Amino acid sequence: MNSATRLGAYAVGVAVVFGGAAGVGKIVGPIGGTAEMASHENGGGHGGAGEGGGHGAGGHEGTASHAPGGLQVSEDGFTLAPERTVLDSGKKTDFRFTINGPDGRPVTGFTPLHGKRLHLIVARRDLSGFQHLHPTEAGGGVWTVPITLAKPGVYRFFTDIQPAGAKRQITLGTDVFVPGDLRPAPLPKPEQVAKVDGYEVRLTGGLTPGRSTELTLAVSKDGEPVTDLEPYLEAYGHLVALRQGDLAYLHVHPDGEPGDGETRPGPGITFFAEAPSSGAYRLYLDFKHDGKVRTAEFTVHAGHVPVQEQGEEPEQGHDDQPHTH
Repeated sequence: MNSATRLGAYAVGVAVVFGGAAGVGKIVGPIGGTAEMASHENGGGHGGAGEGGGHGAGGHEGTASHAPGGLQVSEDGFTLAPERTVLDSGKKTDFRFTINGPDGRPVTGFTPLHGKRLHLIVARRDLSGFQHLHPTEAGGGVWTVPITLAKPGVYRFFTDIQPAGAKRQITLGTDVFVPGDLRPAPLPKPEQVAKVDGYEVRLTGGLTPGRSTELTLAVSKDGEPVTDLEPYLEAYGHLVALRQGDLAYLHVHPDGEPGDGETRPGPGITFFAEAPSSGAYRLYLDFKHDGKVRTAEFTVHAGHVPVQEQGEEPEQGHDDQPHTH
C-alpha cells in the first residue's frame, strides 16, 4: 500500500485504514464496568516512590501479570468521554472532555497527582507527535485544553487520574482522528544520546521484559553537565514510555524528589521502569531548565524486536511548546 493513505473519506478511510489501530483501544469489558485487571499496581501511572509507580515501596519485583495502562477507554467504572474525536490538521482546537463515573455523570473530584488533578498525554500511533498537557476545568466536570495536531493520523489520548474515592490511579485512553494524507514515520533506531534545543541527554540502562530496571538520563549543554535542573511537577524529570504496536502506557518518575536532602538537580535523573513484554518502546523525558520544559525522546528495545517497515524519519525531540502548566 502507498504510504500516503487518504483519511478524508471517513466512512471508509477510518474503518479500513485504521481498523487495526483503533481496535487496539477498544474497551475491555462494558463501558462504565469494572476492569478485572489492575493497570498500575506497583507499575505505571503518575506515581512516584510509595505511590505505586516506578520505584515504589516493596522493591522492584515485576508485575507482568497486570494489564498495562492506557489500553482501555473505561476502567474501574470510570470512562474517558471526549466531545469530539475528529480534529483538523494543523489547527488549534479547544479539546473538551469529561471523565464519567460509574453513575454516568462527569466526575468533579480528583486526587492531585504530582501537583495536577489530571494529566493528558498525546501521541500519534506511530509514536511521533508527543505532547504532555494539563487541561483546565471549565465547570461541571468538563476539562478543556487548546491543542494542535500538526499532521494527519490517528492519535492516542491518555488521561492519568485518580478520581476522588478511587483506591488507585488509572490511565484511560481513546483514539482521536485527524483526516488528511497519512505518512507514517518509522520508529527511530535505538540511540543512547538524544539532542533537543541545544541539550544532549544520555541514556544509561535498558528495559527487561517483566522486570523493573534502572534507567539514568544525564542532561548536558555545550559539553557541560547541567547541575541546576528545575523542579517540574514536583520532580526533576518525568518519563513516559509507550509500546510500539498498541501504545501500552507506562509512566514513571525518578528515584527521589526535590527537597528530600538526597536527590541532586542533575545532571543524572534515575528512574525505575518495567516493560510488560518484549518489544520496542519510545521513551519521552520531560525536564525543565532555564524556565523551559523540553522533551528528549529515545527508542529502547526490550527482548527480541522484529524489524519494522521504514518510512519518513521523525524528529528526535522538542522544546516546551506542546506543554501546558
